[in-house]
Amino acid sequence: MMNASSMDDAKSRASRMLEALEKSICARASAETERNIHQENKVLKEQVEALVQENVILKCAICIQHERQKEYEDRNQELKHLKQLVSQYQEQVRALEVNNYALTMHLKQAEQSSSIPGRFHPDVF
Repeated sequence: MMNASSMDDAKSRASRMLEALEKSICARASAETERNIHQENKVLKEQVEALVQENVILKCAICIQHERQKEYEDRNQELKHLKQLVSQYQEQVRALEVNNYALTMHLKQAEQSSSIPGRFHPDVF
């Protein structure tokens, strides 16, 4: 600026210096912005990878839980069926006990009415 021959020359030199400064500032800002964007992109990629991994784990957990639920339902169904069978068998046992009691009574009655004491009818045994 001191070497400028006129005021217009000084203005043009100042203008060029300001333009160079502006370009330098813009270049630095652009480089810094690019670094920030690159860093942010890297962080976001890591977060996405972590989320994808968590998603895989959750999918596996859901599959396992579904299998357990299915096994539980199958066992409940089997238990229900077995309870029905137990109920049926209990009814059969009661019926057989009643029949056994009735047959015992008939046998005692037949023994009492038998003309030969101490001897059993051959068809009974």
